[in-house]
Amino acid sequence: MVEPHYHQNAAELVYCISGAAIVSILNPFTKKIENYPIKPGQVANVPQGWWHYEVATEDDTHLLAIFDAPTPEVILGSDILTFTPANIMAHTYCLDEKQWKKTIAPIVPSTYIGPPKNCNRVKSASEKQKESDCKCKHKPKHKHKPKQPNYMNPYPYQYPYVYPYGSYGSYY
Repeated sequence: MVEPHYHQNAAELVYCISGAAIVSILNPFTKKIENYPIKPGQVANVPQGWWHYEVATEDDTHLLAIFDAPTPEVILGSDILTFTPANIMAHTYCLDEKQWKKTIAPIVPSTYIGPPKNCNRVKSASEKQKESDCKCKHKPKHKHKPKQPNYMNPYPYQYPYVYPYGSYGSYY
């Protein structure tokens, strides 16, 4: 899963190389999440500044992110939740500040691809039911292949900014 985020300076095309995924986008005009399933050879378009995330629905899914900016910027959901002062979140949303701090304590800033390795979240009854009803090949606990070898960068210089999903042309 690529955590919820947005790119304030770039639109994104999410191309499926292998496996399958759902690209989910929050439409700011309708205030509804729109889900776009993609399979190999298919692409989903994420407009600039739109909140979105990707969820692999099969093991060994590889996605390619293509941007219309030379240095795409990103604001991550985990960063919004963890770097906004607790007193601001509590006051803005009428929350108990101590409870807010306790709730977000497990969130790792700048997660990008999640959940974190040490995630021991208790699943809700609806999630457990959905897993038992699922007749697809997707297994909730993935067995990932070893990391791909690091190939030589064809460019003789380093980018001034390393994009968090890897260098341009790599998949996440």
